[in-house]
Amino acid sequence: MPIGFKKIESAGDNASATPGMNNHHEAGKCCHGHGHFGKQILMTLVGVLIVYLTFYVGTLMRNNIKKYDTIGHADTMERMISVVGTAKITGSNDIAVTTIGFSNLNTDVAKAQTENKKVMDQVVADLKKQGIDAKDMQSNYSINPEYDYTQKGTTFKGYRVNNNVTVKIRDLNKISDILSLPGKYGANQVGGLSFTIDDTENLKSEARAKALLDAKKKSVQLAQMLGVQLGEVISYSDYENSPMPIYSSYAKVDGIGGGGGYGGPAEVASGSQDIVMNVSITYKILTPRW
Repeated sequence: MPIGFKKIESAGDNASATPGMNNHHEAGKCCHGHGHFGKQILMTLVGVLIVYLTFYVGTLMRNNIKKYDTIGHADTMERMISVVGTAKITGSNDIAVTTIGFSNLNTDVAKAQTENKKVMDQVVADLKKQGIDAKDMQSNYSINPEYDYTQKGTTFKGYRVNNNVTVKIRDLNKISDILSLPGKYGANQVGGLSFTIDDTENLKSEARAKALLDAKKKSVQLAQMLGVQLGEVISYSDYENSPMPIYSSYAKVDGIGGGGGYGGPAEVASGSQDIVMNVSITYKILTPRW
């Protein structure tokens, strides 16, 4: 009986020991599996890094070799031809411009303004009767205190009121009548008479077209002389020259002023104006085929 009990106890110990050993063995396998997977990921990352570094170093070496090859060599310049064309169109001036105004002084600023307004209202009203549109009249108005400066000190003289209107005269036949207005109403400021062209865009377009033809003619001649063939247009620009207006004679104004007799200009000639356009064209030179 004691012997049998000992066998049963040994069997129990073996039975209870076997599951524990199995669990420990399975846990070892699991840990070993996780460790192996981690090593695979690490090796993959290291491999990717090595490949990247290889490409990077190779690119640096290639760029340095290119730089070394170009040392002492000039950059290749694109073959081009640039030409400038010029054309001039002469147009007759069709607008006259003058300035009529009144300047007065009074110690009372309100009276100074009233006196000035009385004169200039008559001038502007007459300009409108002459057919001058409001858009062709531009006023310039100012009030400033005026002083006398002497060794004894400063003396206040009054308030100076200046009122001028710049007038565009589109009907050149009315120049004489309009220039008579200052003396008629006592205006004491008269600007010079100048002439210009109202709309120059059509003349500019015509001059630009002629300048282009001039540039093309020059480019063809130059290409033939150099023995090359012109390609596409690489760049284009144009600009206008602004020469002084041409006058055959000047307006002469007699007797314009306050109080006394007045008269218009003895002779007026509007003259002409040159519109000069310049164009610059750059062509690509085609590589000849041999």
